[in-house]
Amino acid sequence: MIKDIVVNLSIGERAGFAGDYAISVAAAFEAHISGIAFLYEPVVPVSGAGYIPADVVETQEHENAAAAQAAIDRFAKAAANAGVGAQPLTLAATFAAAGDHFARIARRYDLAVVAQAEPESAAVEAEIAEATLFESGGPVIIVPYIQKTPLKLDNVMVCWDGSRAATRAIGDAMPFLERSGRVEVVIVANERGKKDEIEGADMGAHLARHGLKVEVKRTILGDIDVADVILSHAADAGTDFIVMGGYGHSRLREFVLGGVTRSILRAMTVPVLMSH
Repeated sequence: MIKDIVVNLSIGERAGFAGDYAISVAAAFEAHISGIAFLYEPVVPVSGAGYIPADVVETQEHENAAAAQAAIDRFAKAAANAGVGAQPLTLAATFAAAGDHFARIARRYDLAVVAQAEPESAAVEAEIAEATLFESGGPVIIVPYIQKTPLKLDNVMVCWDGSRAATRAIGDAMPFLERSGRVEVVIVANERGKKDEIEGADMGAHLARHGLKVEVKRTILGDIDVADVILSHAADAGTDFIVMGGYGHSRLREFVLGGVTRSILRAMTVPVLMSH
């Protein structure tokens, strides 16, 4: 059951897409939502003598505060227009610590929503997404920066490889799957006749016992990698929402993504629910 959601409110003129999507999820589940905007500490150049000009610090502080407030105001207005109970929060953080901070906050919620990092944007968005995936202990929806529509679950793709992470993701995604029009269980295999075909059929049967309309699709891995197969199939099938395990590990404060997870986060075109 999803009744409490938290979203990281990205800072910037084009940064409202994750907040808008999260509000649509909250509206669908009649859930409460908290929006976190980080007030980032200034990053200032240090001269050879170690002197930091006061006006540089003050300018960045003013710009960062204005950006955080703009994100909060936009979120509060959008939530009110949607009739969703919301709590906007502004929290101070450094760029380096924001990911860990948000992941710890997300442990108190049923679901976290974060933005996909835009190309050539600040690395903090990627850090927040990765830290939340590895350290929150719960499901995370990553919203692509091209997303302009609210939650839609007509065609949901479930990526299944028999792993623990995929199993966790499917369990966490059940509230979404139960609202879906159609669920497609997709298996990407190296060659025909492998045991994963039996595992895929079993997962299809398991989901069907929950009253879901399920199809199992087995795709052979050719000359492209698994992430490209998944994204290509999603485009061909008109997928609205992807469910998959998030692979990788954290080592102290360094997050090491698996290859498929990294590629999906970089090139995703629809919202993806991941669990680690």
